[in-house]
Amino acid sequence: MRRLVSRLVPKKLRGDAVTIPVIRLSGAIMPSNSLTRQNLSLATTATVIEKAFAVPDAPAVAIALNSPGGSPVQSRLIFRRIRDLAVEKDRKVFIFVEDVAASGGYMIAAAGDEIIADPSSIVGSIGVVSAGFGFQELIKKIGVERRVHTAGQNKAILDPFQPEKKEDVERLKALQLEMHEMFINLVKERRGAKLADDPELFTGAFWTGTRALDLGLVDGLGDMRSVLKERYGKKTKLALITQPRGLFGRKLGISSSAGSIPDLGAAIAGNAATGLIEAAEEQALWRRFGL
Repeated sequence: MRRLVSRLVPKKLRGDAVTIPVIRLSGAIMPSNSLTRQNLSLATTATVIEKAFAVPDAPAVAIALNSPGGSPVQSRLIFRRIRDLAVEKDRKVFIFVEDVAASGGYMIAAAGDEIIADPSSIVGSIGVVSAGFGFQELIKKIGVERRVHTAGQNKAILDPFQPEKKEDVERLKALQLEMHEMFINLVKERRGAKLADDPELFTGAFWTGTRALDLGLVDGLGDMRSVLKERYGKKTKLALITQPRGLFGRKLGISSSAGSIPDLGAAIAGNAATGLIEAAEEQALWRRFGL
């Protein structure tokens, strides 16, 4: 009701206060959720992103970002959604880096027209990594025989229960190089002449916010409140945009539609079975940056 009344009042009589919608994107970038936390993906962020860009008369959208990276596909999808809406709604996008915007997290940050970091933020890691484990010796020790039958000679490449093959690693590295090139081109397209001519820029290295400013990866140092009030005036209001979270809602990754409650036990069991692996992957992402 307040918004409706405000829109009916002539702009010159509303005062000079500007409202900037704010959203928080925090977490590892993964296509699935666990029972205890919500990761970043297009499915988990699309609604809140669209709500922020739907705020009337806002000159910009501010995004507080804190992510060590993860899925390159989901990173690019989130990046694309932000940019598409920025163009469609003619809104400026400010990205404020908190602890870290690295790898896929920096890809999302590149959606900003301006990227502002804390001096101690971790920024960069423009590269591609694949990690895993080899269990072939372990299953020998515990007396387990691995049986794999495929139609197609490449269907079982990089099987963690079989010895690593040179040709499989070469195939993986070729894919990584192609993905890395896509990442580099995206950063160059968005940052352009701001980027420093530094040989370390696209090696997967990462830096503090202060050094990232020198390299052209960010546009400034500071915090959201101070920067936006300086830019739009002391009366600027920051409006946090959130999405509803119910007991069986999006946060848990379990549908609350009719007929789903009897399957809650199965859903919990299924999430728990994969949760340990996903938690380990997520922790590995954060630990890489000392967080």
